[in-house]
Amino acid sequence: MQGGGAVDSGAAGQSRSEQRIGLLNGFAAYGMWGLVPLFWPLLKPSGAAEILAHRMAWSLVVVGIALLFVRRWGWARELIRQPRRLGLVAVAAAVITLNWGVYIWSVNTGHVVEASLGYFINPLVTIAMGVLLLGERLRPVQWTAVAVGLAAVLVLAFGYGQPPWISLCLAFSFATYGLVKKKVNLSGLESLAAETAVQFLPAVGYLVWLGAQGEATFGTEGVGHAALLAATGVVTAAPLVCFGAAAIRVPLSTLGLLQYLAPVFQFLLGILYFHEAMPPERWAGFGLVWLALSLLTWDALRTARRNAVRLAAARQAATAGPPAVQGEREPAV
Repeated sequence: MQGGGAVDSGAAGQSRSEQRIGLLNGFAAYGMWGLVPLFWPLLKPSGAAEILAHRMAWSLVVVGIALLFVRRWGWARELIRQPRRLGLVAVAAAVITLNWGVYIWSVNTGHVVEASLGYFINPLVTIAMGVLLLGERLRPVQWTAVAVGLAAVLVLAFGYGQPPWISLCLAFSFATYGLVKKKVNLSGLESLAAETAVQFLPAVGYLVWLGAQGEATFGTEGVGHAALLAATGVVTAAPLVCFGAAAIRVPLSTLGLLQYLAPVFQFLLGILYFHEAMPPERWAGFGLVWLALSLLTWDALRTARRNAVRLAAARQAATAGPPAVQGEREPAV
């Protein structure tokens, strides 16, 4: 997440009721993302590719209706005039398509725990990409967290007998998506509209081809199944809208903590609901990941606290005015 200063300063000026609304929206957004593994199995016997195509197509319909309601279209005219940003939107659409497809496939083939790991290690991958691609400098604790995260991947690779490809694919694709979105600089609703506009024609083309082959399940498995496939647009857009409402009302540090709700819910669902195996080496790998995330969280909170103290001191110094000249007497009252 970018633009932390703007979010924090805006959140600081919010009333308690506004911040409470923001927290509720944040919980709702990450809660929906965390519970979405319960939804994808409901779409069987549709395959992952068909579900993905419906998600891309119906998301544009839902977002288009939302934009009609809020009447925000100026961004589209501005975007069309900027080929470079359009190219970045196409890249973002391609990367998030990969992320969505792998996630749907992993959930519907019994890899919910491994999928949750991808979103646990995503912050570590994002930091590593910032160093390698943007030349960002890390604090010692951040370097330690990245090293612990790498050790976790090695432990999990040993446990699986191969690298955790699902987790790594989800983490790297979502980190790349975040990097590209930072450069596009569109808000959540507009960004999703632009990306799904790129996805729409390929998705519809695939669905038409699938129907021509007699392999489409939309309309052949009953009205309820068709409604569930259409609901993929709502499942995609609803948490994003809630996240957007939270981002302008709560501090960035709070959002940073809330983001762990989604993989925690997914992890618990994988173990308690889907009854996926957790051998000792997998627990060891997850333990190292959680240690790395704890270090990152502690460092982020410590840094935020230091910055807040410095900002308060600077403001106090600015309002106090210049120091009195030595020997100067106070005016008589």
